[in-house]
Amino acid sequence: MTTARLTQTVRAERRGDIGVITLDRVKALNALTTEMVETLDTVLAEWEKAGLRAVVLDSASPKAFCAGGDIRAVQENSLAGDAEASEQFFSTEYRLNARIAEYPAPFVSLIDGICMGGGMGLSIHGTFRVVTDKAMLAMPETAIGFFPDVGASYFLSRLPGALGPYLGLTGARMSAADALYAGLATHYIDSGTIGLVPAALVDHPTRPVDEILRSLTPGPSPVAASTLAVHRSEIDWCFGADTLAEIDQRLAATRGEWAADTRSVLARLSPQSLQLTLELLAWGRQRSLRECLDAELVLTRDAIRTPDFIEGIRAALVDKDRNPQWAASRFLGHDADGRPRWMQ
Repeated sequence: MTTARLTQTVRAERRGDIGVITLDRVKALNALTTEMVETLDTVLAEWEKAGLRAVVLDSASPKAFCAGGDIRAVQENSLAGDAEASEQFFSTEYRLNARIAEYPAPFVSLIDGICMGGGMGLSIHGTFRVVTDKAMLAMPETAIGFFPDVGASYFLSRLPGALGPYLGLTGARMSAADALYAGLATHYIDSGTIGLVPAALVDHPTRPVDEILRSLTPGPSPVAASTLAVHRSEIDWCFGADTLAEIDQRLAATRGEWAADTRSVLARLSPQSLQLTLELLAWGRQRSLRECLDAELVLTRDAIRTPDFIEGIRAALVDKDRNPQWAASRFLGHDADGRPRWMQ
């Protein structure tokens, strides 16, 4: 077994033909920095040549798998006019997302705690996504004046029914049951057992990875407890609409606490982000992952310079008053060829 602390925030080790990478920026809930994504990408690139049987990505934090990208640093770059630093972060992060999706060995993410934004990009594109009773998954970008990225225009747009638009627009938090129901997670293991996964893979070199993961599953799947399942018909009806105005109208016409609460949530979010998200998900349904990542990279260059992004980060992470004052969207309308403004 070879262990190396590649940086202060990333550890990697080879256990026979199993690779294990551990995110170790515990105090920041493993929020991703440029150094972290560059390190992860380098390790995976090197291991591609090693003929590994599987790669496991886990966390040293008892609270989080990965809380997302260090988006406050991106905001500081925008305020300082340092576009190059933000460009490097997003381009490296998206390259890493694509590498994980195309990785030659099974890629196993152990999601035991918070997994949001960039954490979704590290896990959802991999072969197996294991969740525990402590898992909480979300794409909450519309609350900070941004949009669901890291390939979300690909993976959210392919969820059944209208789950993708619902999750992308509202930033709704998913439990393990919800993630399994939506197909974003593949296996469920108790929090106290999930740490056994690497050893189980090492100890059973001839068994398929899926079989080993299923052997650690503690009985019936928790899918029956999914809130998404309970509200699926309402989600499909309301968020199957083509425009934000129609989504709002359908929510207003739908009786019950869920519809009222969801409508209230949308009313608090960035109108610009909501518009971008709905259009991006519709566009992404017929594109490859790499096409989606390329489009998202282009869009980040404009989105992080908008007043809504600067204000959203201020309200959520700097002043923490949770009272953003949103501006008018800079992406309204279409060009002469019918393309939405965000594509220009």
